[in-house]
Amino acid sequence: MTRYFDAELIGKYSQSGPRYTSYPTAVEFHERFTAADYVRHLEAGNAAARDLSLYVHIPFCEHVCYYCGCNKIITRNHDQSDEYLDQLERDIARQAAHIDPSRRVIQLHLGGGTPTFLNHTQLRRLLAMLHEHFPRFAADDTGEYSIEIDPRTVSPDDLRFLRELGFNRVSFGVQDFDPAVQQAVNRIQGFEHVRDTIAAARDAGYHSISADLIYGLPLQTVRTFSRTLEQIRELAPDRLAVFNYAHMPHIFGAQKQINAADLPDAPTKLQLLQATIEQLTDGGYEFIGLDHFALPGDSLVRHQREGTLYRNFQGYSTFSTCELLGFGISAISMLDGCYSQHEKARSRYYQALNNGGIPVLRGIELSRDDRIRHHVITEIMCNLHLDLKAVSTRWQINAADYFAREWQALQPLAADDLIKIDGDRLEVRPLGRLLIRNIAMVFDAYLHKAENSKRFSKVI
Repeated sequence: MTRYFDAELIGKYSQSGPRYTSYPTAVEFHERFTAADYVRHLEAGNAAARDLSLYVHIPFCEHVCYYCGCNKIITRNHDQSDEYLDQLERDIARQAAHIDPSRRVIQLHLGGGTPTFLNHTQLRRLLAMLHEHFPRFAADDTGEYSIEIDPRTVSPDDLRFLRELGFNRVSFGVQDFDPAVQQAVNRIQGFEHVRDTIAAARDAGYHSISADLIYGLPLQTVRTFSRTLEQIRELAPDRLAVFNYAHMPHIFGAQKQINAADLPDAPTKLQLLQATIEQLTDGGYEFIGLDHFALPGDSLVRHQREGTLYRNFQGYSTFSTCELLGFGISAISMLDGCYSQHEKARSRYYQALNNGGIPVLRGIELSRDDRIRHHVITEIMCNLHLDLKAVSTRWQINAADYFAREWQALQPLAADDLIKIDGDRLEVRPLGRLLIRNIAMVFDAYLHKAENSKRFSKVI
């Protein structure tokens, strides 16, 4: 057993469950929610004048990575992105028409796919669209403007260009440095190239550099992944996300290319996870919880200590009071009163925009109970505590009565030292950081639905 890791407890609490990038989760979205509902909530948000976070989904990739579950389009025809930008411009303009232009943009994130599939001219055009329709962007030293990058797709000149364009944070997809693993997942990128790319990002003056790893990929062993962890510590990104690979080829077609016999068995995956936690925390990283780590000086660590960390569909965030607007196929918006997702198919996305509408596929309006439970789950997932008296004050309820059943259900977790309960206060213990989803699930009012158990990945 280590401070954060206990194999016996992990086995005891092994089950499927949400990652809680939202509550209610996306499986509760429904098509009865329409574009008209979304517009109503867009306009209602102007009264509170909350800051804005913008997400733009760029779906294109030149090569398929077999593990990937993202909504993507594999093509080497870069001309397709010009048509996509034409449609994005309509999407951006139509949503912005319902937003008070005085509202400030404090976050921007380009995800995918591979956002750097777009060339310099196309990226400059996209940023110009956003600044035209959202004229008030926070200054560079205040706002967070990030882009996901496949290291194979950029040069030092590209990184300097992106910095000059306004991006001040970059996230590099690394996954694993072992050549055999890279071959098995069809993503070949040498350590030296990634090292030089991260160094170029530092030279370009980015505020923060993140990297993603995945454990549980085919042909991974504790020895080889430990070597990857040593190499990533050498590169010292500010933040690290180390995701658990979920093999779901019935949902993600590209995963059918992976030989299931090459995947690590359950005991090996636990050993991979243990090695990850031990090597990164020994190397100076703070374990934020779930699967995220950050260096002590990173804002994620500071916001968690101050109790202001947040989660949305991009993961952990330091801006808890934003409304998130999504643009592009499959993009999700998170407004104060609703969640909404765009059409996932490019043809249907284009059709909706060509017909003059906003391409909403599905969504959900949040009830008062949804909002209360979202707050509670966020406190647990992000800030590692819950104070029922504070919940009572914020929501004008008797939280001890409201969550009496849940408080009783938490007692076995307290007995296993995942949490500490002191009267009306809950504190997540070190062992609970890894099993944080299990703690949050106690407060989920939707999990009783039998069909949901098959729609989530394992918590570990």
